[in-house]
Parts: sequence; C-alpha cells; structure tokens
Amino acid sequence: MPFRFLCALILFATPATADVWTFATPSGNIECVVGEGFQGSDLECTIFGRSALMPQFPACPVNRGITVTMLNRGGVSVDCTAPGRRATGAQHVAEYGVEGNFGGFTCFSATTGLQCRNESGHGFHLSRRNQSVF
Repeated sequence: MPFRFLCALILFATPATADVWTFATPSGNIECVVGEGFQGSDLECTIFGRSALMPQFPACPVNRGITVTMLNRGGVSVDCTAPGRRATGAQHVAEYGVEGNFGGFTCFSATTGLQCRNESGHGFHLSRRNQSVF
C-alpha cells in the first residue's frame, strides 16, 4: 500500500510538460519562442535591430532590442532587451506572406514586419521602423 501511494505521489508531483518551439522572420531580426501546455500558451518575440523608438515604450533606446510577451489570453508586456543580446537561431522560418495559427495565437509574417494576436484580440506589430502593442 505505501508503495502505491508513493508512485501516485510521484506521478502527480511531476510538472506538466509543454511543447516549445522557435521561429524567426526571414531577415533573422525577429525571433519568437512559443510554449504550449495544458494550462495555456505563451509567446515571446524579440526584435533585435530597430531604427525608431517604440512610441508606447520610449524608455528603451534604439540601440537595444525589445521583447514582447503575451499569453493566449490577456494583454501584452514589453521589456527592453539586455545590451548586446543577439539572435540565436530559430528552429523554423516564418516566410513572408505566411499566416500561422497555433496555441491560441495568430501571427502574420510580411516584409512590413511581424504581427501576432491572441484569443483576446491583444497583440503586437514589430518591424525595424515601427513597434506597437494593442
């Protein structure tokens, strides 16, 4: 009996695993990480090179990247990336003109930038010239 209890305890105590994958725009200037699990999904995208300040986030200088994060429901958070952070290489390339639907997100990759939104209608647009959240 104690053995069965111990096995059940271990079985239920292990964390839920999530599927995680990465993609980038063809230029490699934007990389995203998607995590999809039992409790929901999250999306984090970083733009490394920018030529203009993000009007909604002026505290981050142009020489630093911006990371936007959102869950499949709810708002978007924005952070300035660490100095010198660069693209690391993604598993997949989101070719221009392609729309992807996954884990409660819809993203569209275009020559004008990457736009993603979640099930609540919140999202972001990232390009060298323009970065915005909605």
